[in-house]
Amino acid sequence: AATEMVFYLHELQKENGLFYHAPDAPFFWGRGNGWMAAGMTELLRVLPKNNTNYKAIMNGYKKMMGSLLKYQSENGMWRQLVDDPAFWPETSCSAMFTFAMITGVKNGWLDKKTYSKAARKGWLGLISYNNENNEITAVCEGTGKKNDRQYYMDRKHITGDFHGQAPVLWCASALL
Repeated sequence: AATEMVFYLHELQKENGLFYHAPDAPFFWGRGNGWMAAGMTELLRVLPKNNTNYKAIMNGYKKMMGSLLKYQSENGMWRQLVDDPAFWPETSCSAMFTFAMITGVKNGWLDKKTYSKAARKGWLGLISYNNENNEITAVCEGTGKKNDRQYYMDRKHITGDFHGQAPVLWCASALL
């Protein structure tokens, strides 16, 4: 897993710390970046510090977390295309980024003052998307890659989809 993650970091992570959806889809799709954030977080939790790939993964993780601070909206959420303010707030990526920050603070990987504030803001933003049936709203439908900005804008906003429900539970678990 560590070897594969380092490959992804080398091939797909951009200078701004984020990841294109694919080499031929040059967009910073929210949930795709969310999987990278959550994947690095989970891997760093279990990977021995003396593993030859640990430092590269930690550096990629910190680079991404620093970039995400710049793109968090006033309401605590991140967008369907992370770096494009014209896009709608999307809950699955917001939950995965918040989980990664909560875990990073708790493990001492991230500056507590800076990232606790961002994680709290993310959590409070997320719970505002919880409806009366305890379903998370504004979850992007399953999304294949496409080299078309409008394609990402037009994705359906799903309610109660597990792509959003599970990451919110990750956040709650990390907070506990």
